[in-house]
Amino acid sequence: MSAPIQVMLVDDHLIVRQGLRQVLGDVDDLAVVADAADGVQALQRVRQLMDAQGGPGLDVVMLDIAMPGRDGLDVLKQLKAEYPKLAVLMLSTYPDKQFAVRCLRAGASGYLNKSADPDEMVMALRKAAAGGIYLTASVAEALATSLSEVRDKPAHEALSRREHQVFLLLAEGRSVGQIAAQLALSSNTVSTYRARILDKTGARNDVELALYAVRQQVVSIV
Repeated sequence: MSAPIQVMLVDDHLIVRQGLRQVLGDVDDLAVVADAADGVQALQRVRQLMDAQGGPGLDVVMLDIAMPGRDGLDVLKQLKAEYPKLAVLMLSTYPDKQFAVRCLRAGASGYLNKSADPDEMVMALRKAAAGGIYLTASVAEALATSLSEVRDKPAHEALSRREHQVFLLLAEGRSVGQIAAQLALSSNTVSTYRARILDKTGARNDVELALYAVRQQVVSIV
């Protein structure tokens, strides 16, 4: 028989952690090996389990999104930065459309409402532990809608505030040096912004970038 899936619970409500322990404790292939009451404690405990020699290790973290101090989304990003292969299953009382897509983009292996059926939680844990992503019907719909909105959005709308400033000046025919002087930036910094802008808009040079800006009616031909 294979070793059970090692699970850690993170929620600031003791009664929620106890309830999840009770539910998961009845499943033969799951083992709750730790819990934490906040984001800081969660990160400390994960590091202990993941870095300990001969320790139980960890397969999946069930992480509440709404916690005092460091919220779940922040903790998720930190966990994925330190342990990219560690599965993190998000738990929330918020509607799926509000946070699900943000969590999935940050590396979550799934997003479940705390009112989910225990059998669904078990399925989600098993899929996450196996390296998959568990999507409920509502989360899949939210993700599809998000992808559709991204496809329909003009490329320049994905630029940051500073990138958009540089984009407009490049489209008006300003040189890197001129832009650097106007925005009080170094030429190297402006060149970096320029490279990002070309990549995001698909333009190969400043002429194509200017043509793109005219087509999108961001600047006008004088």
